[in-house]
Amino acid sequence: MKKLSFYSLVLFLLGALFFTACENTFNGPGPEDENSILPDQLTVDIPAALMEDVSSLKGEPVVDTLKGREIYGHLRFFIHTGDHAGRIVRHIIYGIRRYNIDQVKTVTYESEDDGRIKNLVVVEGPEFDGRTWEYGLTITDAESEGEADGGKAMQIFWNRNPKEGITIIKPYNLDRSDEGDLAQAMFRIDYSGAGELGYDHHMIVSIADLPSIDPLLAPFAMDGMKMFVGKKGDYVDVYGNSSHPNAKFLTEKVGYNWAFVASGSDVEDAAVAEVGLPLSTLDAEGRAILLEEYSIYNVLYNEVKTIWPHASDEILEAWLSNTEAPGFFDSHGFIQGGEAPGDQFLPLMKRILGLSPYNPKAIANLEISFN
Repeated sequence: MKKLSFYSLVLFLLGALFFTACENTFNGPGPEDENSILPDQLTVDIPAALMEDVSSLKGEPVVDTLKGREIYGHLRFFIHTGDHAGRIVRHIIYGIRRYNIDQVKTVTYESEDDGRIKNLVVVEGPEFDGRTWEYGLTITDAESEGEADGGKAMQIFWNRNPKEGITIIKPYNLDRSDEGDLAQAMFRIDYSGAGELGYDHHMIVSIADLPSIDPLLAPFAMDGMKMFVGKKGDYVDVYGNSSHPNAKFLTEKVGYNWAFVASGSDVEDAAVAEVGLPLSTLDAEGRAILLEEYSIYNVLYNEVKTIWPHASDEILEAWLSNTEAPGFFDSHGFIQGGEAPGDQFLPLMKRILGLSPYNPKAIANLEISFN
């Protein structure tokens, strides 16, 4: 019986989700195998300027006076979390390629993580999400195949030319040794290299049903997100929403989306982002509502004025510092809000004008399921 470890790769993401440090130990491609039918790429890399190193947030105190700088800083962390989901897919494909899958086949192996038997099945011509794919791969936890979820741990549907695919993961069924933490969590990545949206390639990362965390420990923890990432030449555009059911600022309003659009370039070491803070119950779309009406400035201004109607200019200035849109970053983090600190940011400012987040309510109610 062969042994294989997949869930250890998912631990990279768990560190991000629970505000603990993690580090990436693999960046290279999978093993070379010209005969393998598995895709070697189903993700898009995100520029460093758009991502916050998770370790930099470890030990941060509970925020009770969240200003523009922190709002933007949290955004980079949430984008970093979505990027880790993409890295997990790369890791898992790397592991599967060791089986030299060059045809339709079935493999049974013992997981190195939980010692349970897993079944891996590759089929030809599966149907999923309204279309027929060239190949499909499913991994199940053998002992739980009779349960409601079929014991499904991962599914990949893909075409080789053009390169495109969908990857769905349920970590709980990859590793049962730590039951409960991620019993319902689901991840999905849609990838395309067909260029149908005007990008060289793009992916959509979706995460749903993350476990709840004590608001006193992590008031801005998210329970789900959806993020589009598209690469065109040296530029990468990102937009989406993350849902934070316990997030609150000054008033009793609770449950916010980080609705965002961003664009970055590793070549220029520059990124620009615009963030809105709509309530997660808001059923609306479009930049005018999500990014302008619910801009960082407007939301925090209304919070301060609700609690302190006669707040002095000093209080307002303290709360509203760096809340101007957009925000500017390099690989070292947030620079400032409002005015561009250099000409290298100007093309990025133009790019985000054509981007818009998703409907906040749809993200708060996001569901992911297997075939």
